[in-house]
Amino acid sequence: MLEFAILGLLHQSPMHGYELRKQLAQVLGGLRSISYGSLYPALKRLHAAGYVTTDEPDPRAPLPADAPPLTGRRGKVVYTITAEGKERFHELVGQAGPETYDDGGLFGVRLAFFRHTAADVRLRILEGRRRTVERQREGLRASLSRTRERLDRYTLELQRHGLDSVDREVRWLAELIDREMTDGQRRRDDGATQGDPPAQAPPEP
Repeated sequence: MLEFAILGLLHQSPMHGYELRKQLAQVLGGLRSISYGSLYPALKRLHAAGYVTTDEPDPRAPLPADAPPLTGRRGKVVYTITAEGKERFHELVGQAGPETYDDGGLFGVRLAFFRHTAADVRLRILEGRRRTVERQREGLRASLSRTRERLDRYTLELQRHGLDSVDREVRWLAELIDREMTDGQRRRDDGATQGDPPAQAPPEP
């Protein structure tokens, strides 16, 4: 997940390590915190694989004012995605298997880069995520039905809160799917209109 997100961000523009960490925090949100201890090893792996290059400026150059304390020399290094890195990113972006939607964290990262994802792949991921969450909802409902009488009211409210959250996600996913399908139909209609040959006047008798 981390390496996919790094490639996605570097696909947009080269970045310093500290800027990359800030952007990753925005992409991943509350899914996980990104430390330099996890960021730089991931960058090292991507560099070793030939997916990113590094550009080290003059070590005497000052760090930007918004750089965090103790950023050090590595914070000045500019990371740039390579042609191989772009190819790898597009390969990952084209995947739509269970690994892209069964895990909520990875699904969120994939969603953040949907603008780079083909429409049919987006739809498969969204539909897969909805199926996953619907299964979770059925499991929660069954569990609540079995244990309702044995739960105190606080635990019961917690269970209901969890079920409400899953219900909201199902509705949200349904809205996203409807929007994707509507946009897809509009693109097909536009393509059909543009592809129609111009009308010809009937031949004169």
